[in-house]
Amino acid sequence: MRIAVCPGSFDPVTLGHLDIFERAAKMFDEVIVAVFHNPGKRPAFSMEERVHLLKEATAHIPNIQVDCFSGLLNEYVRSRNTNIIVRGLRALTDFEYEFQRALLIKHVDPNIETVFMMTSSEYSFVSSSATKELVKFGGSIKGLVPENVEEQIFRRLNDRA
Repeated sequence: MRIAVCPGSFDPVTLGHLDIFERAAKMFDEVIVAVFHNPGKRPAFSMEERVHLLKEATAHIPNIQVDCFSGLLNEYVRSRNTNIIVRGLRALTDFEYEFQRALLIKHVDPNIETVFMMTSSEYSFVSSSATKELVKFGGSIKGLVPENVEEQIFRRLNDRA
């Protein structure tokens, strides 16, 4: 059984993320979308909320499992009995950052492989941070995030204002 882990902060999940999940789900028997705690970010949603939103957004993909973790990615991947990480890329800047991370993980655990997937061109400009910025300034995020996320992000960011 080929299992892949697709890690990220997913704050919030976007249609670009879903594009990667759907395509990875065709390549692997099981894809674990793993929400991780990134100490360098202040998320709009708690880890539990992000897991809930992801479960709703991926409900149509039968071989997706949503989980969360904190700590080292290589240890999490091993705990899930796999050695494959899937990372989505939008642009060259994503590749540079993700390539360095993949090399570091490879150094720590030579058996772990990272698979890079380019997002579909229609989502190449979509990011969680840009989505949150649009919401903060009253812009539309229709077509950028799953419908279940749209209302939640507006409510969350407007409550903070």
